[in-house]
Amino acid sequence: MDVSLLATYSLIGVAAFAAGAMNSLAGGGTFLSFPALLAVGVPPVMANASNSVALWPGSLAAAWAFRNELMRFRKSLPLLTLVAFIGGAAGGLLLLATSNAAFSKLIPWLLLVATVLFAFSPQISRLVARLQAPAGGNDGRSGDRSSGDRHIGPAGFVFQLLVSIYGGFFGAGMGILMLSALAIQGFDDVHEINALKNWLSAVIYSVAVLTFVIAGAVSWPHTLVMVVTGTLGGYGGGLFARRISARSLRRFIVVLGSVLTLVYFYKTGLH
Repeated sequence: MDVSLLATYSLIGVAAFAAGAMNSLAGGGTFLSFPALLAVGVPPVMANASNSVALWPGSLAAAWAFRNELMRFRKSLPLLTLVAFIGGAAGGLLLLATSNAAFSKLIPWLLLVATVLFAFSPQISRLVARLQAPAGGNDGRSGDRSSGDRHIGPAGFVFQLLVSIYGGFFGAGMGILMLSALAIQGFDDVHEINALKNWLSAVIYSVAVLTFVIAGAVSWPHTLVMVVTGTLGGYGGGLFARRISARSLRRFIVVLGSVLTLVYFYKTGLH
């Protein structure tokens, strides 16, 4: 019995640590932690709820690791946070009214589009800048580089609302979508948009946490183990991401997005 329990908690602990680290880097950690909960016998609905609760502190820890970069968005951050919370709540309500099977068929296509957009975001953002600022002016989307401030334009809030709804509805791949949405707006520092992604992901997770805890849908023995290891993984991953080059991190994100896309195309092809 003791050996079995040790194996169970070791599996979910390691999976949560890896998921927290992956989420702090780019997203997709749910693909590791959710199957681990299923593997140890947690029912699917409870596994989904427990996974959301467990990874929430990891997103906060990762955001704290990127706090200096996050503060460059301080003027836009309050409204972005509100948009993320509203979108996450709307996505959660949508989930209650929609079949998971129906939405799952859209997931690989969403991930494919997000990955392609992120991979080619430098070229696309330069094209958008030429089209929107023909006189050589600055449209202000990326803020004043000399002052260190970064400003989110109206389109950015719309993008974030859509991504937040997606995150509240089905969180897998949310980080990829958020990173691509920010990159398309012209933010070329991957560490900065990673910082914003981690914070907004934590906000969206908070909606799920509140909902699932109130509903009593959380397996607390499993969740508490994952909270600890997932938080350590999130903070450690955030520190690691800040120590590697932006180019390497961008390549990692593109590879991860491609792998997730193939995995979900394979999964939906089985049904």
